[in-house]
Amino acid sequence: MATTCPVSRDQFRQNAQPIKVIVNGVEMTAEVKEFRTGSFGWYLNSKATVDVGGATVTVQIGANLTVVGSKDLPQD
Repeated sequence: MATTCPVSRDQFRQNAQPIKVIVNGVEMTAEVKEFRTGSFGWYLNSKATVDVGGATVTVQIGANLTVVGSKDLPQD
């Protein structure tokens, strides 16, 4: 069952703001993004450190927060 997106592309462009994301206690910012697929939402790409049994490891963080149904909206 398809989900209808409750905002238009124009509404998203005019009103979407960056989102704070916290990973392992580190605050990061996911930026507003229109994806090549036609969907829109937020994108985060960063690095953080995590303790693994007393050793500090660096991890790569990548996240897409996609508005469900946005890909199906008409293009401008």
